[in-house]
Amino acid sequence: MSKIKLTTVAFRGNAAQEKTLRDQLREIKKMPGALMPALQAAQEIYGYLPIEVQKIVAEELGVSLEEVFGVATFYSQFALNPKGEHAVAVCMGTACYVKGSGDVFYKIAGELGLTDGATTPDGKFSLNSTRCIGCCGLAPVMTVGDDVYGKLTPADIPGILAKYRD
Repeated sequence: MSKIKLTTVAFRGNAAQEKTLRDQLREIKKMPGALMPALQAAQEIYGYLPIEVQKIVAEELGVSLEEVFGVATFYSQFALNPKGEHAVAVCMGTACYVKGSGDVFYKIAGELGLTDGATTPDGKFSLNSTRCIGCCGLAPVMTVGDDVYGKLTPADIPGILAKYRD
């Protein structure tokens, strides 16, 4: 059985992105309730909200990093990790869970060496557990990007992932 490890992807923001964000934040901070729109703007620019970006938001809005982190982690629309080239999601809704999606998730996690919400160091795969995706008749279900796989068992996982490794 593979050991699951938490992996991190190095922040790859650039000066142009930072300038764009700071310019937008100067306007956004004039609005009441500016933190949500600020985080939405930051995620649109970077694709996710790493700590480096959260620090910029906190600095420009004059709020604590803890407040920024609290909002970023409370709302599911915000991601703290970049999505991989192949975003893998496993449904953990009731129908999928009772039919074994937990075992499917664990198998994927082991195969990729990831935890929930993490991305492989090469940026090729990310893994997330999700709630119902509306394919209950195919339970348990996973997606890889726009591709849907149903009626899964852990034994199916290596073959599915192999399609995306090449």
